[in-house]
Amino acid sequence: MSNAYGPGSMSQHMVIGVVAVIGAGTMGAGIAQISAQCGWETRIFDTSAKSLDTAISNIDSFWDKGISIGKTTQIQKDIWNSKLSIHTELKNAVYGADLVIEAVPEIMELKQELFSKIEELVSSNTILATNTSSLSISEIATATNSPERVIGMHFFNPVPIMKLLEIVRHDLCSEETIEMVKSIGEKMGKTNIIVQDVPGFATSRLGVVLGNEAIRMLAEGVASASDIDTAMMLGYKHPIGPLELSDLVGLDVRKDILSNLASSFSDDTYLPHPLLVEMVSKGELGKKTGKGIYDWSSGSKVDRTKL
Repeated sequence: MSNAYGPGSMSQHMVIGVVAVIGAGTMGAGIAQISAQCGWETRIFDTSAKSLDTAISNIDSFWDKGISIGKTTQIQKDIWNSKLSIHTELKNAVYGADLVIEAVPEIMELKQELFSKIEELVSSNTILATNTSSLSISEIATATNSPERVIGMHFFNPVPIMKLLEIVRHDLCSEETIEMVKSIGEKMGKTNIIVQDVPGFATSRLGVVLGNEAIRMLAEGVASASDIDTAMMLGYKHPIGPLELSDLVGLDVRKDILSNLASSFSDDTYLPHPLLVEMVSKGELGKKTGKGIYDWSSGSKVDRTKL
């Protein structure tokens, strides 16, 4: 550990030196990138070597683009790269970590299993954070013997650009953990909001309903995907339309969140629209697979509904 506090004595003045990111998908890669940019030793863990290679390649491309437009320098990239490492062994990834951020698929059992394992491998001072966008933080925390240091850190895609960090507190989360995570968010350049541990929190609960309704409108032929998105961008000043955003987040992720909310609230309002279910079953998950509501295979966004 890079801090000197003893067991059970977490301090809001603890210095973050080592961060472990669990999961090398789109969100995990983005979180690891901004962590390295903060100057922290950053380790990315995944059981898939291919996913790790893709994550590093995507981070590298992002940094190269920054250099090409003059926002960053090669020297900065070299420094940030020196902070990154990839791991397929969990114990090596989390050893000595001050902060662990989990970013694996939205499956409660998977997250609980991971947190139970991680707790045995880290110091009692280590903050255990989850990037879940809809699952109960308190339920994840029940898999550990120290729920007071388990907290939600919900980032938004693309992580290096989006400024919001939704910090989710549950009843057993300590004030020290909350204050530490607030300072971490600020160091990452994020604007923090604090929300209670309710299904969907604040952002997912609103965002997925809008996206699901936009898909319903698309299925009913109300307008093309790009016209629905343009309506929200120009009519309501959204920076991105709900359908394009769904493609960027991942249609499978959106479907899982909606299903979780429908189950939590026992409310059919949140049931994923059949078109969304159909696209996910076909493997058309959005930008990450090259095809979703839009076609991304050419490297740019093409409205499939206007073809």
